[in-house]
Amino acid sequence: MSARRVMGIETEYGVSSPGDPTANAMLMSSQVVNAYAAPLGSRAGRARWDYEDEAPLRDARGWEISRDSAHAGQLTDVPDDPGLANVILTNGARLYVDHAHPEYSSPEVTSPRDVVLWDKAGERVMLEAARRIAVNPGLADVNLYKNNTDNKGASYGTHENYLMRRETPFADVVKHLTPFFVSRQVICGAGRIGLGQDGTGVGFQVSQRADFFEVEVGLETTLKRPIINTRDEPHASAERFRRLHVIIGDANLCEVATLLKVGTTAIVLSMIEERGFTRDLSVERPVSSLHEVSHDPTLKQRVTLRDGITVTAVELQWMFYEQAAAFVDKHYGSDVDAATTEILTRWESILSRLGEDPMLCVRELDWVAKLRLLDGFRQRENLPWDAARLELIDLQWADVRPEKGLYHRLVSRGQIDRVVTDEEITEAVHEPPHDTRAYFRGRCLARYGEHVAAASWDSVIFDIPGRGALQRVPTLDPSRGTREHVEALLQRCRTAAELVDALAAQ
Repeated sequence: MSARRVMGIETEYGVSSPGDPTANAMLMSSQVVNAYAAPLGSRAGRARWDYEDEAPLRDARGWEISRDSAHAGQLTDVPDDPGLANVILTNGARLYVDHAHPEYSSPEVTSPRDVVLWDKAGERVMLEAARRIAVNPGLADVNLYKNNTDNKGASYGTHENYLMRRETPFADVVKHLTPFFVSRQVICGAGRIGLGQDGTGVGFQVSQRADFFEVEVGLETTLKRPIINTRDEPHASAERFRRLHVIIGDANLCEVATLLKVGTTAIVLSMIEERGFTRDLSVERPVSSLHEVSHDPTLKQRVTLRDGITVTAVELQWMFYEQAAAFVDKHYGSDVDAATTEILTRWESILSRLGEDPMLCVRELDWVAKLRLLDGFRQRENLPWDAARLELIDLQWADVRPEKGLYHRLVSRGQIDRVVTDEEITEAVHEPPHDTRAYFRGRCLARYGEHVAAASWDSVIFDIPGRGALQRVPTLDPSRGTREHVEALLQRCRTAAELVDALAAQ
């Protein structure tokens, strides 16, 4: 099961008001969340997010920084403004305002394909929110973009989360994931016009996020961004689990890119846990190498490994793939699961074609599809790479509206490969995954929403009429609370009071 583990994606969306560049981003983001939450009524509107068990200042290297010395952006256990919208959805996801952006945090899932599915559900949630704002005569229109930078110096994140064994040495995580992340962008970069954090450098680059990373390892997420984030906040049993918080990924629209982003990372994490690496692939100067790889869409840029050899990012990914394929064969043989087989097959295919000609991956990878679109327009109009019109096309690529977003237009023309169906996405907007605790959380919101006072990743809190104290139901094990575990119980309990009593009696 090396490509399968508890994981998920959280994405901050770009937000703007047409014709009003001075519009308040925090207010617009709150309007987005409220617009989506309002029709849910008691199913989501009343439940607040429970911050009690969050610990954003705990460091995986063995210490916890003081709140007095922490940057305000690190205090994610305290909302930017307690009055801002922050809701839990019936599919188990969280929708809220984070650092002046509307953010969708997907429910926990156990396969790369399900990551794609509930990430796509987040795009639908944002689209529906924007449409509801558009028909409200009291609100100005809000445009939403699944991207990572305003190209004026600001970046907003797409974070991946992977549950790992607590006993895995964090030094091993840093050692093996750093070169993997330096090179992984050739598969899952979203592509961007402009070089440098403010985008003033001329050219097209592979990743939207690469230029915003400044250190190798650290606890920050908004300043001095590290390639490896050390936040030790498992949202599960701390004795058993560590949640690896990955902040270096781009916001992908292409489903194959998302599938490979999380699937290859999950396999590498399994190798780290099992000490399955036979070769150290550490990179000299990882931060500068990260930038240099992103700045060369020809994929010819070479990086130096600590053993002295130089390789391209594609070649480095091949080294990871070869070790991964050998690891899976050794540990699983013919018993390997279908999800892992799919990731290895697609990984090998993508690397083969990237090495020959990146344009052979135009149906699967964001940065390649975007580059072809931009370069075609640039050549037809005889434009330089720093033309303002190209930057507008770059932005339009990420527009969540199907009638406006250029990615969505390619999908409608059958020019982008899919992993999931539109029907599956529609269902995932409202339905939780069946094989994690998200099922219990989502079903509780759907069935007993008016009596759910609060919830978080690791608890659901009920406010039962006539009972003096709130009733907390812990969900510290992500593999419990699945449909198999609780469906019959939920069907049997007509009220929240019956459910709490039944759980207390177990």
